[in-house]
Amino acid sequence: SLTDPRVLEGERDHEIKIIPNKDDNTLTIHDTGVGMTKADLVNNLGTIAISGTKSFMEALSAGADISMIGQFGVGFYSAYLVADKGEVHSKNNDDEQYIWTSSAGGSFTIHQEEDAEEVPRGTKIILYL
Repeated sequence: SLTDPRVLEGERDHEIKIIPNKDDNTLTIHDTGVGMTKADLVNNLGTIAISGTKSFMEALSAGADISMIGQFGVGFYSAYLVADKGEVHSKNNDDEQYIWTSSAGGSFTIHQEEDAEEVPRGTKIILYL
């Protein structure tokens, strides 16, 4: 977006919102970043029990800086320490909006929903507590 302003089309403001909802017992985290494609959702959230430790150690051995810690493995599944179910609504400029849903039981679904609130670009995570 620094060199191509078209990337910001659909959502010019950069922000992160954290929205607690006591009535629905949910916590929503919504950002207006780059969002994820369907393939990103599968590769980044759909790989349960992947450990980034091996990749991190391999990167260190290859000369990577220790400051790279945290860049290996998504860690999204720690959300299920407090949530029974999670939904990730995401829209990347290169793809349609998709909704990834899981209850941490080792499976997930990815679908499109016409009635879902539109995410112009970015990601909205809904944790059902």
